[in-house]
Amino acid sequence: MDRRADGARARPRAARLGSAGDARLVGPVAAAEEPQGRRTTGGRGVQENLADALAEDARKHPDKPVGVWTTDEHRLGLKPIRRRVWAPVGERPIALGHHRYEWLYVTAFVQPTRGETVWYLSTGIDKPFFETLLAAFARESGAGRERIIVPVLDNAGWHTEPGLAVPDGIRLVFLPPYSPELQPAERLWPLLDEPIVNRHFATLADLDAVLARRCRTLRQDQALIAAHTNFHWWPKPITRN
Repeated sequence: MDRRADGARARPRAARLGSAGDARLVGPVAAAEEPQGRRTTGGRGVQENLADALAEDARKHPDKPVGVWTTDEHRLGLKPIRRRVWAPVGERPIALGHHRYEWLYVTAFVQPTRGETVWYLSTGIDKPFFETLLAAFARESGAGRERIIVPVLDNAGWHTEPGLAVPDGIRLVFLPPYSPELQPAERLWPLLDEPIVNRHFATLADLDAVLARRCRTLRQDQALIAAHTNFHWWPKPITRN
């Protein structure tokens, strides 16, 4: 999918999360103001908010299962990621790197209790493009047709635009501001980064290929995902017989 309406070539720029410009999907797979009509509370209220959302959607859709997912974005680029490694005593490990400010963005949707995931790679992220991602996720996950999904997400500006088009079968619930510790999807990023740490990539295409393979691998390993994201307080899905 390509968000560029006029087909114009993307302008080279130092991208930053939230101002993607010519964002488009490439792979297979500023705290914002409080959203109007949304009640954000401290961490103690998150469980209550999720329980209320689950119960309400279960009443509205008695014929469909209802589950709480979560979603977040991760920026990775040609600026290398460094981690410590083992090395023989007296030897200093070497990692090649070339700092360039070109980026890809990974958006992950995860159901923490089962470890189910849906991944997207893109060249950027902004408000209209987030609508495109929500629509793609709804199609792939069966939201609306087969089940009801309640994604939990932060208050980034591209998540909370007034009038944001949310597909049928999806209901957004927002975390309190500045609370990444309540976001299970944050636990995905160290897993995603593993094949690219201490490595040098010449182009974004090279990086994209490695990330796409990693996303496919993680999608198949639901036990690993659940082990990292299934917080003890995360609500269990409501299923129908």
